[in-house]
Amino acid sequence: MAQNVYHPETLLRLPQVLTRFPVSRSGWYAGVKCGKYPSPIKTGPRTAMWRSSEIDALIAAIGK
Repeated sequence: MAQNVYHPETLLRLPQVLTRFPVSRSGWYAGVKCGKYPSPIKTGPRTAMWRSSEIDALIAAIGK
């Protein structure tokens, strides 16, 4: 019998995103603003995080 297994989405802070997708901090935020890169999830008043699946999809799309 198959069990339901919950796999939570991994969230990445900006330094982790920039190690996977090497671009400058200002370049990243410019790309987010124009819609080139995924928007963050606000987890606090001064905290933004990105879904790892969205970053992986971005890397895969660029690699094509």
